[in-house]
Amino acid sequence: MNSYQRAIQLLHTVSTDKGFLASANDISNYRRIWARDGVICGLAALLDGNEKLVSAFKATLQTLADHQHYLGNIPSNVFYDEPKTLLSFGGLAGRVDTIPWFVIGMCNYAHITGDIDFAKAHLEHINRGLKLMEAWEFNHNHLMYVPRSGNWADEYITEGYILYDQLLRLWALRCFDSLFPNEVVSRKANRIQQKIVENYRKHKIKNDPYHPKAFKSLRAKNYWVASFNPSGYQKQYDAFANALALFLNIDSEGFENELITYSEELRNSLPLKLLPAFWPPIKEGDPEWSMLENNRKYEFRNEPYEFHNAGTWQMVNGFYGLGLVANNRMDEAKQILKHIDQLNEKEDWGFYENFNTETCSPTGVPKCSWSAAGSIILSQVIQGKKLLS
Repeated sequence: MNSYQRAIQLLHTVSTDKGFLASANDISNYRRIWARDGVICGLAALLDGNEKLVSAFKATLQTLADHQHYLGNIPSNVFYDEPKTLLSFGGLAGRVDTIPWFVIGMCNYAHITGDIDFAKAHLEHINRGLKLMEAWEFNHNHLMYVPRSGNWADEYITEGYILYDQLLRLWALRCFDSLFPNEVVSRKANRIQQKIVENYRKHKIKNDPYHPKAFKSLRAKNYWVASFNPSGYQKQYDAFANALALFLNIDSEGFENELITYSEELRNSLPLKLLPAFWPPIKEGDPEWSMLENNRKYEFRNEPYEFHNAGTWQMVNGFYGLGLVANNRMDEAKQILKHIDQLNEKEDWGFYENFNTETCSPTGVPKCSWSAAGSIILSQVIQGKKLLS
């Protein structure tokens, strides 16, 4: 079996009548239907086209819709423990990114399968989620305010106007507008994109920045910075966010080439030849160390070069590959796919969740379904398949 077939095999293993599980192994809370994991696996299923996997994605979306909070929140995960059903909307903080992932998944499912009626049947769920994200702006100025631990990087330090979440919301609105054209939604997406372009990197655009004092002291970088809040900017390189920025082609000034050059130099400087989740690593003695060390519910997983603290995730790199393809950098995208597959192959196709960027040793949960999905999505997009963007 080749790498692609191994990845597809894992998705079949984690497919249930309620949707995709986060891992084939019964470790911690990974044998649950997770919003972001399930949608990412679902996008892989749609691009592959296998009927059983597409059905598992439809079930995932139905599970998430069935357990949406009346205010609009999509659960972080759903656990069927008969006769009970256990829901989580987050740990130390609620999750913001589950709603846009749900909308992205629902719209791509309807678009690729042609089952528009399924999306129409869930318009109330979609609209409720979109409305809640608008409420999370708080100041009605187009960017959501995200609590620390409020997204996939749930033990990292970013907080406030986190770029990753703004981009996911933009993607979700674009998908929805593509499926159900709406002038109000289109205008909102354009305003969010404008706010992103104006606030997450230094430039010469004449604008009215969210945080004039912080923006004035922001130095030019060859990437979009991770976040800002009332205290100022968090200037780390967030690989997932920058991958989404490339994929969504949010910039019109040719900044993509600078970003790709920086990203390629970074990944080629590291032994795994893939991007770390965040860079640089936070180390003991750094100002942010105490915040990082205490942002956990149980054990500490963010040692330098591990987990979110500059660890390497195959899934994140899969999305970086999508960004490369969107910018006609096919050779680099193929290199990324090769290195993702090499990591997934470790320890007899362990499909580990992530790797230590310095030692190259596997960390996190094995048989992780979105590690397989990252490979599948990128492989299919390299071959010409497309997602709504």
